[in-house]
Amino acid sequence: MTDNFADQWGLITGASSGIGKEFARQLAARGMHLVLTARRSELLDELAEELHTRHGTKTEIVVGDLAEIGFARQLYDTIDAKGLQIQLLVNNAGAGHVGTIQDADVDRMVQLVELDVRSLTELTYLYLHEMLKRRKGAIINVASVTAFQPVAYMPVYAASKAFVLHFSEALWAETRDQGVTVTALCPGTTQTDFFDSAGVGGWLKKHRSQTVDQVVKAALRGLRKKRQYYVSGWLNYLLSLAVRLAPRRFVVIESMKYFRPTTPAAETND
Repeated sequence: MTDNFADQWGLITGASSGIGKEFARQLAARGMHLVLTARRSELLDELAEELHTRHGTKTEIVVGDLAEIGFARQLYDTIDAKGLQIQLLVNNAGAGHVGTIQDADVDRMVQLVELDVRSLTELTYLYLHEMLKRRKGAIINVASVTAFQPVAYMPVYAASKAFVLHFSEALWAETRDQGVTVTALCPGTTQTDFFDSAGVGGWLKKHRSQTVDQVVKAALRGLRKKRQYYVSGWLNYLLSLAVRLAPRRFVVIESMKYFRPTTPAAETND
């Protein structure tokens, strides 16, 4: 189930904007029916109407915050009660925070781990159990090029994406001969509101970036090739190699030049 999406059901988390929204558009264009979840109901409603108008696909909406303990299971149970069989899970929901240690709110940092790690892990296992029984299905877990290195001023985000990458690769190895594919998507700087809302305003103006269209097309290409991870863009791929060759002390100290907060700390969460 890596390229035939027509009349199948997919689940996209963090679907109200950015990469998640683009996943919805591209999958619906391929005939896939979708369950969309995020916190902002009005944006999900607008997207659902757009998808139906353009492609005639079905959409179910489940509003909620995956940073809240219990919502991942509630989401799964809600979809199960509707009798929908999820063939593709896109774990896109995530949050980032840029700031110094002094600015970091401890409860908020733990909440980021709940969203970026715990809920992704829970949904992945819940749906993997079903997919393995059917010997059919696929999961895309959205990581980042930051998964390949520690990043000062973004320690929780970079560490959570490293978890997503390693977690997904390990599951890929276990499932690759059982009709199921698990792929970690590792985009670099992408044209979304992430950087402005995360405390590094103007980042997109100073650095090369990709569109959400390019990132999602890369993700689906990686899934079609049944890759354990896929870095979006050649320059990003070269960067992912370079940071693994350089001394780790050098890499993390260099990261301080790029992510030093210039505005008060902030968060983003689809």
